[in-house]
Amino acid sequence: MILIAGPYRSGTGDDPILLRQNLDRLEAAAWPLFRAGHLPMIGEWVALPVLASAGVTDVAHPLAADVMYPTAERLLARCDAVLRLPGDSRGADQDVAIARERGLPVYTSLAEVPGVTVAAPV
Repeated sequence: MILIAGPYRSGTGDDPILLRQNLDRLEAAAWPLFRAGHLPMIGEWVALPVLASAGVTDVAHPLAADVMYPTAERLLARCDAVLRLPGDSRGADQDVAIARERGLPVYTSLAEVPGVTVAAPV
């Protein structure tokens, strides 16, 4: 399982359209990882439904801070590596730091991930 880490809230002002664009960029790495035999994971795939089940629909809500970063940290306890995508992101940088502390590989491009061939999506 490879955690895909990169900007989600950074630089968006929490605008839902910009948040969706950032999530789309993270998700674009999912298929190449899966095709190569890895299980892609994005923290927001877990954190956002957790927040929704708590009645939170705005990532600027105070409860989001108690869910977003801790979700990624808990996922990293089960991940085998991190794929750090470009862009400023305190959360993604934190994911990388945790991964390195735990001795997990950190890749900075899809091309570095074992078995991944970067090609057009199918």
